[in-house]
Amino acid sequence: MSAMKIKKGDLVRVITGKDKDKEGKVMSVNAKNHTVLVEGVNMVSKHTKPNVQNQTGGIVSQEAPINISNVMLVVDGQITRVGFKIEDGKKVRVAKATGKAID
Repeated sequence: MSAMKIKKGDLVRVITGKDKDKEGKVMSVNAKNHTVLVEGVNMVSKHTKPNVQNQTGGIVSQEAPINISNVMLVVDGQITRVGFKIEDGKKVRVAKATGKAID
């Protein structure tokens, strides 16, 4: 499988769907299912039973995974595609819009 172009901690913008144009930080990446969990995006309501951590239970709002093809990386305030380049013997991600190394 090829390298993932979006990593945990990246700032991304949603480019399609109900949360279009929202930005957030990537909390986790699932390479197997090609999904990402973005902070504050694709919020869903989940009904929870009372337990040790949540004494009252009730309806909790939380993020749901979104397909990785529906987000684009934000570099210097603009969205960009991601490419790879070998620099000093290391493979680094490069922003296609600016040509800058991301990592």
